[in-house]
Amino acid sequence: MGDEVMIGYSFWGFLGAGITDTPDGGRSHRRPLVDALIASGHRIVFLQPDRDTLEASAPLGYEYDPGLPEIDVLFLEWRWPIPGRNTTECGTPGHTCDLHRQDELLRHYTTGHHTPTIIWDKDRQLPADAAWRHHPGVAVCEAALTPSPGATPLLFPVADEWLDSADPYELARTERPISLAYVGNQYDRDDAFDRYFAPAAKHVSHAVVGKWQHTARWPHVTLLGRLAFHDAMALYETALATVLLLPRRYARAGQMTQRIFEAVLSGCLPLCPAEILHAERFVPAPLLVRNGTDVMRTLRWLRTGADTETRARLLADCVSRLEPFRLSRQIKVLVALLDTLVPEGAVR
Repeated sequence: MGDEVMIGYSFWGFLGAGITDTPDGGRSHRRPLVDALIASGHRIVFLQPDRDTLEASAPLGYEYDPGLPEIDVLFLEWRWPIPGRNTTECGTPGHTCDLHRQDELLRHYTTGHHTPTIIWDKDRQLPADAAWRHHPGVAVCEAALTPSPGATPLLFPVADEWLDSADPYELARTERPISLAYVGNQYDRDDAFDRYFAPAAKHVSHAVVGKWQHTARWPHVTLLGRLAFHDAMALYETALATVLLLPRRYARAGQMTQRIFEAVLSGCLPLCPAEILHAERFVPAPLLVRNGTDVMRTLRWLRTGADTETRARLLADCVSRLEPFRLSRQIKVLVALLDTLVPEGAVR
């Protein structure tokens, strides 16, 4: 684009490692996206609180504004009502003001000033009948290969340099004492966990990291609770494989989370449930699984039947399948949207 676009960016989470007690899953992909937008000549001001400074005591030097600054585009990582957390009155114990602030931004910019708006519905929580989907000044993005009608695919990006520097053969030679690992929170994953992870966990070394509160029916599973971001990522470096557990609303749309590239680029092979839409595009055939027995059989083969060369080839195949997530490709999607929403010469 010929002109600098001032992007007002709203997200609830962290750009850096953050704190342990948070479910924010955007830490491996949000900052590369932001830095790439800035490098492409645009300016970003963040419109939610600077949690890196306020909660993690780790300021990163980005621009924040608690008010309503002049911007060209409003970019929202979509927030939704979470009872007892962001639906309560401001100031009450446990309240977070992400939803109230998002409502304020939409009223002021999108409705009040007709500011072009991009909604990135990363969690597939924007209702199918939401008026925003039909608003002439709003573009809706989803991190899915088959998004909702009218939405633009904007996948969770992985930095080009991470992809380009991956060495599958070196990663395959790393000692991996844990056979099966999962990094992530429980939210809407009970069915997938029951079918794929829990049965295999009875027979192999394993570990689960994240917020898992309702676990009485899995007494045999080793749950480590929440770990700091880098510690959680380090688990992948000691694990032979993970299972890509998705909520059904993700699986039906072919929406793969950032867990796939976090695992692959750490040398942890991703086992993908075949029921996920486009599963064959995410992993090679030997890593597709249909139940817990399949998971166990595949782990046994990877541990005792597949040599280092075989595992390296599988990892190399997985890395090549991450190309759709490449940051430079996703930036092109965003720039094209900006070109559509804010034609050259129409900025401030």
